[in-house]
Amino acid sequence: MSPFLFAGIPYEAHTVSGSHPRRCASSARNTASWRIEIRSTHARKGGKRLVKEQQIREAVSSILDAIGEDVDREGLRETPGRVARMYAEFFSGLSQDPAKELATGFEEGHRDIVVLKGIEFNSICEHHLLPFYGTAQIGYVPCGRVVGASKLARVLDVLARRPQLQERLTNQFVDVVYTTLQPEGVAVILSAKHMCMTMRGVKKPGSEIVTQASRGSLKTQPDVRRDFLAMLQEM
Repeated sequence: MSPFLFAGIPYEAHTVSGSHPRRCASSARNTASWRIEIRSTHARKGGKRLVKEQQIREAVSSILDAIGEDVDREGLRETPGRVARMYAEFFSGLSQDPAKELATGFEEGHRDIVVLKGIEFNSICEHHLLPFYGTAQIGYVPCGRVVGASKLARVLDVLARRPQLQERLTNQFVDVVYTTLQPEGVAVILSAKHMCMTMRGVKKPGSEIVTQASRGSLKTQPDVRRDFLAMLQEM
């Protein structure tokens, strides 16, 4: 079987032993365990915002002072506050539950694959606190229930607005959709450029990291996976 090419990477559909697609007739499952895993480290403490802007302002002032800058000069005077507000925006997903974005759906009886391509996203790599950004492709096979395309994009946004690794973000995205929407299968591909590789360290501009994760029929059934990959090649 000839593999498909996506972002220059060959992907060949294959059956994975020990993994079985969900059957729509018995799709009900308890999502409590997943919610606990995602929310236990990211929930608000006492109803307050997790991001402590005053503490960030003080830390940024200390960093500027440590590199030998004058924190009181005109150009830097408001910088600690700007950075604090920026971090509050960058990491706003820490206090949000991505599953809630999929709460509203529609019973349409649709059982064929749905693909959303070219979802732009940006996140912050937790290793150097530098951005990585790119596009996501997602496909899922509904058990009759579908959601608006914007809901899928919002799930990705919530997960991306945290200190992240691309590999973790890929798996979290596919798991939220698979566990909450309960389709027969889900597949996600992320392609991203990392500023920690382009502006520091090895300094390789133009390089991209491609990650993929799949669950259910899109992992175990070759024909379904081939359909997904073929649709990604279409305009």
